[in-house]
Amino acid sequence: MTTATDLDVDSLSARFESWAARDIVAWAIGTFGERLAVPASMGDTVLVHLAASVDPSVEIVFLDTGFHFPETLVTLERASQRYRLNVVVQRPAADAPDVFAAGVEACCAARKVDGLERALHTKAAWMTGLRRSDSPERADTPIVALDRRGLVKICPLARWSDADVERYSAEHDVVRNPLVERGYPSIGCWPCTQPVGPGEDARSGRWKGTPKTECGLHL
Repeated sequence: MTTATDLDVDSLSARFESWAARDIVAWAIGTFGERLAVPASMGDTVLVHLAASVDPSVEIVFLDTGFHFPETLVTLERASQRYRLNVVVQRPAADAPDVFAAGVEACCAARKVDGLERALHTKAAWMTGLRRSDSPERADTPIVALDRRGLVKICPLARWSDADVERYSAEHDVVRNPLVERGYPSIGCWPCTQPVGPGEDARSGRWKGTPKTECGLHL
C-alpha cells in the first residue's frame, strides 16, 4: 500500500510535467485506489470527466456549503447522471457560521475547509483541478506535492491553459456550468462570487472587495 512517505513527490512532479493529464489521473487512481478523493466544485467538470473515464467508481467529493448557485447544483446533478459518478456530499453543521453573520473567513472555514477535512480523513491522496493559469497566486502550482496534512495532492491539469480546457470540453462534450457563459470563469458561493470584467484574471470575481484570494482548501 503506497503512502506519502514512499514517494519522492518533487521527482514525480518534475516527471509528470511531460505526461498527459489523463495519464497522471490514471497513475493517481492506480496508486491510491479507494484512498483517493476528487473534490469538485462543479465550476467545470473537466477533471471529473477525466477521472470517471479512467475509473467510474473514483470518489467525487462535493462540498455543499449551503450557498451554491442553483446552476452549480444543476451541474452536479447533470454530471452525476451522465458520468454515473460515485458522489459523496459533505454538508456543514446545522449551526455553521455564515458569511452574513461571521464574515468570509469563518464562513469558508466552516463550510468548505471543515468539509474537506472530513472527506480526507481516511484518505492518502486527493486530486484537484488547480491550474497555473487560474491566477498569479497559482502560477507555481506543482503537479504533485504534499499538503499540510501530509497527504499527496495531485493537480493533473496544472499545466493546462484556458484554451486546453475549452478544447477538452468541446471534444468530449463535458457538462458545463452555465454560469461560465455568463462571465463567471471561477465559481464559488453566490454571496461571494461576481462576474469577471475584460482583462481580469479568472478568480478576480471571488471575494471581490476583500484581500481574500483563496477559500482555504489549497493553503
